[in-house]
Amino acid sequence: MKPQDVRTRRHWLGQAAALTLSGLSLPLWAQGQPSTLERLRERGRITFGLYNDLPPFHVAGKGIEVELAEALAASLGLKASFLPFNADENMNDDLRNMVWRGHYLGFGPADVLLHVPVDKPLMDANPRVKIFAPYYRERVAMARDLSRVPRMDDLSALKGLPIAVPGQSLAGWLLIGADGGAYRSQLLTKWSDGTQAAGALMRGEVAAAAGHLSELESTLGGDPRFAIEPLPVTRMRDGWAVGCAVKADATDLAQAVQSAMNGLSQDGRLAALFQRAKVSWRPV
Repeated sequence: MKPQDVRTRRHWLGQAAALTLSGLSLPLWAQGQPSTLERLRERGRITFGLYNDLPPFHVAGKGIEVELAEALAASLGLKASFLPFNADENMNDDLRNMVWRGHYLGFGPADVLLHVPVDKPLMDANPRVKIFAPYYRERVAMARDLSRVPRMDDLSALKGLPIAVPGQSLAGWLLIGADGGAYRSQLLTKWSDGTQAAGALMRGEVAAAAGHLSELESTLGGDPRFAIEPLPVTRMRDGWAVGCAVKADATDLAQAVQSAMNGLSQDGRLAALFQRAKVSWRPV
């Protein structure tokens, strides 16, 4: 299974819900044993797990979540280090490999894993992990060439027109089944992610492109030739939130990261780092 396929599968976990830490209490540490945050302060750095090939969040050491990790680390008075990895078969495997146990190939775990769905069923299925601090709400979206599709009240506006969509993606699955399969023959699926599909639209190869909103905006955002809107499918309109994960007993670290994330949101730095990637951001 390709990494982008696994990411899509994770996103089917359902609509995400924001989680706060106000009701959590610190664990009783053994006498003389430093807390997670104290150990990190002694070390002077904090390691963030980042998914490989996840534009615009992380590709080859650059992206929104690289900047986010650096900002969080600075807020904690630490230096950021990174542990990039390829997605496994499902999100439960990723949490095991990158948060609470470590990978069977010998690396990890990270101190904080980014881009984790803030989803109640996922939390319940992973009691060794604390999922918290949502910082972005992702959606499935459609971009269109306004000269070819000036208005789109529903998908019928695309009837007969070529549509670029990543193969084996959530956007693709939704479009294949939409309106009883009416658009199946129009879908061109050779692209590996939504940024590539958006590139085909920019080059004029297709009339529309589907993918994650962040992918489409990072490629086409600000170009007046194109409109980008949530895919007009009711059950996916609200999308899903992504946040952070740490070990379940790392409550002090979770509280510190949550506080740092709140600060980045309140002073505008979180919105600014998304804006630099041409991705729209609003409080989750």
